[in-house]
Amino acid sequence: MKYLNLIRYKNLLMIALMQLIILYGFLKLQDIGLALTIWQYILLVVSTVCIAAGGYIINDIFDQNTDNINKPNDVIVGKSVSEGRAYNIYVGFTLVGVCIGFYLSNLVLRPNFLLFFILPAALLYVYATSLKQMMVIGNIIVSVMLSFSILIIAIFMILPAIDEVNKPQMQTVISVLSDFAIIAFILNFIREIVKDLEDVKGDYNQGMQTLPIVFGISRTTKLVFGLSFIPVICILYYIYNYIFHLTYATIYLLGFIIGPLLYFTIKIWSAKSKIDFHHLSNVLKLVVFFGIISIAVIGLNMKYYAA
Repeated sequence: MKYLNLIRYKNLLMIALMQLIILYGFLKLQDIGLALTIWQYILLVVSTVCIAAGGYIINDIFDQNTDNINKPNDVIVGKSVSEGRAYNIYVGFTLVGVCIGFYLSNLVLRPNFLLFFILPAALLYVYATSLKQMMVIGNIIVSVMLSFSILIIAIFMILPAIDEVNKPQMQTVISVLSDFAIIAFILNFIREIVKDLEDVKGDYNQGMQTLPIVFGISRTTKLVFGLSFIPVICILYYIYNYIFHLTYATIYLLGFIIGPLLYFTIKIWSAKSKIDFHHLSNVLKLVVFFGIISIAVIGLNMKYYAA
């Protein structure tokens, strides 16, 4: 179990679930040709998960002192798993992810696509070793990685299969995936700031320059309050302009996405304690999960129950 916790298996399962839902709940319902077969797509999922697992491990390795303050009961590296063994596991996961990426890139006749595996792996390492301590930059990097786990599907499943005949339809599919990636980025960016609010004590003792440390907890909380309106407005705009005719999808988004986001907005205004911020971080994590499910809800509604 300690090794599963080391790689944050729950987060990895969420990434894998998201990518599988995009395939079966959206792409497979669009009646389009895809560049990868099912088993090749599974390899893409495995590669993404492996690189993400490596990122979690290297982050834990360099976060030992901070974690001993912020979450002493959850520390793994240096306690149940030695630092040396953690490094070996990190290298193993990262190499597997990049090697699969090398295979898939050549499979779709785009060898330069290997960069889409090497760059995230390198960025996660640099994030853990230095960028995490820089204000806002670390939050952006983590959020970009989540969005990229969506965009890489478009890169490998759609781009190599585009021709002059299907180009308009393929561009529409890419646009939808891009919209999901943007919303995922915004939600995760806000959640990363909330996590900084939750971990402010340990981060301060390690000399990190997060928003709560630089601007204070109160000002950062008010900033998050303002930022929380962005995904609400974006999603309402998306509903009104693109899926309002999809009754079930509209109801789902209003109830399971907009509802929790409005709850978050109300609660963040008066949040002060570590417990408050931890709760609100979990609320956003739940919103991201419901957002993943919404991909299938929209896809199924478009195919079978469109007005």
